[in-house]
Amino acid sequence: MTTQQTLDERYGRTRSERARVVLWTVVGAVAVAAVGLLSWATIANTVDAVDAVATGYQVEDARTVTLDFQLTAPVGSQIVCVLEADDTDHGIVGWKVVQLPASGTHTQAYSETIPTVAEATTGLVNNCWVS
Repeated sequence: MTTQQTLDERYGRTRSERARVVLWTVVGAVAVAAVGLLSWATIANTVDAVDAVATGYQVEDARTVTLDFQLTAPVGSQIVCVLEADDTDHGIVGWKVVQLPASGTHTQAYSETIPTVAEATTGLVNNCWVS
């Protein structure tokens, strides 16, 4: 017998079966609640997920870039996107906020013209979200 067992026996510090059952019941309930919360958070974050990919751009002149992009979003949701035009040093020389109407399909292709303050070398989609 170990010293701890001897002391527990001498001073009556034994754990009851009921205490173990209560402990494991509480641990199980907390685990189930945590899994439920993580599942709900994952689903809530993906329901309104918007994915935008720039599919091409054309530098029209020193003050204009046309950006083609594809948007995947929830059906029936209005979307807001921030588009930008960058120069050779990756500085932003133009940007535009566009509001796109609700669509009946998940994926749509768009083309937008971005005004610039200097000649741009690229156009890209900065961010999109459900409005």
